[in-house]
Amino acid sequence: MKRLSILGSTGSVGEQTLAVVAAQPERFRAVALAAGRNVERLAEQVERFHPELVSIGSDAGAQALRERLRARGVVAPEIAVGAAGCVAVARSEADLVVSALVGAVGLEPTLAAVEAGRDVALANKEVMVMAGALVLRAVTRCGVALLPVDSEHSAIFQCLAGQRREDVSKLVLTCSGGPFRSWPAERIANARVEEALAHPRWDMGAKISVDSASLMNKGLEVIEARWLFDVPPDRIEVVVHPESIVHSLVEYRDTSVLAQLGLPDMRVPIAVALAWPERIALDVPRLDLGAVGRLHFEAPDGKRFPCLELAFEALRASEAAPAVLNAANEVAVEAFLGGRIAFAKIAETNARVLDAHLSQAQGAGLRDLADVLAADAWGRARAAECNGLVGAGRG
Repeated sequence: MKRLSILGSTGSVGEQTLAVVAAQPERFRAVALAAGRNVERLAEQVERFHPELVSIGSDAGAQALRERLRARGVVAPEIAVGAAGCVAVARSEADLVVSALVGAVGLEPTLAAVEAGRDVALANKEVMVMAGALVLRAVTRCGVALLPVDSEHSAIFQCLAGQRREDVSKLVLTCSGGPFRSWPAERIANARVEEALAHPRWDMGAKISVDSASLMNKGLEVIEARWLFDVPPDRIEVVVHPESIVHSLVEYRDTSVLAQLGLPDMRVPIAVALAWPERIALDVPRLDLGAVGRLHFEAPDGKRFPCLELAFEALRASEAAPAVLNAANEVAVEAFLGGRIAFAKIAETNARVLDAHLSQAQGAGLRDLADVLAADAWGRARAAECNGLVGAGRG
């Protein structure tokens, strides 16, 4: 029985992780859950999975959770609160911590899990975007496993299994193209929130959906791939593949290309990470290539989707630059979702903040968590200034 702690249990990946747990009760047990504000959903999870420890974002949320559990006749587990509570869940007695928070808020608890000697299934890409080198040093020092959960990185992970890393020529991340793949630039610039959230293939949270629409999500995945697989940015490519059947590919120096295919369903890469090196049976639709018929691929359009190249630029510049870019993007996406800026301002904000950082901090490294948090705070403050925003704290 593998004991799991789940950071972000009420989010999209967290919910799907618990679906895998529910389908495999003889293999997995959720012993600790961390959520933000969704008290009702966390109460439902406590009632179903009986964790030993849970964390909620605020004292008011903790009180509301106790009241809901009492009304359901459920004995409350230990309840922790806020950032410290999230770290407590990360450090709990589990065999594997599923890092499924969204944004910079996931960095500290994920590092806490690593430093506590816990293996980590990573769905929170911002952890590696902000502090990839720092996290890998901690993973090596603590001797833990870091297992990717994002479908693209899981695909690469599977294609690399059993192969010599020195034989790898390049990594190819696939990209659905998002809801605006065929839109002209003028229409993209003025896209409404509901249009950005209407992803054609994947069911994701609001922030990730907007990032997918701008292709920033793919840029963040490029940065994550560089650190997860120790491959320089000039050996990472992105190809648009609207069917989302080929999840990513690895080219080897003999020109062979290995790919991982499957219908879009996050339960598959989640199950790969939870059970690795085993494979477990899943009740999900099977791929029928005859029914699919054709698969399409095209190069991404950097003019209509400039966020992707910004990610490559940050990755080539310094260890700190991706943390700054990620911070700016989180502020800009939050502003867009709140109706305070237009969609086009997301890329514009990201470019301005990155340019400002590179003009004064070329080559900046990350010595410790404090350096990461400083870069994050600087990027947020500068992005807020760009858009006349206040109160742009950590996401």
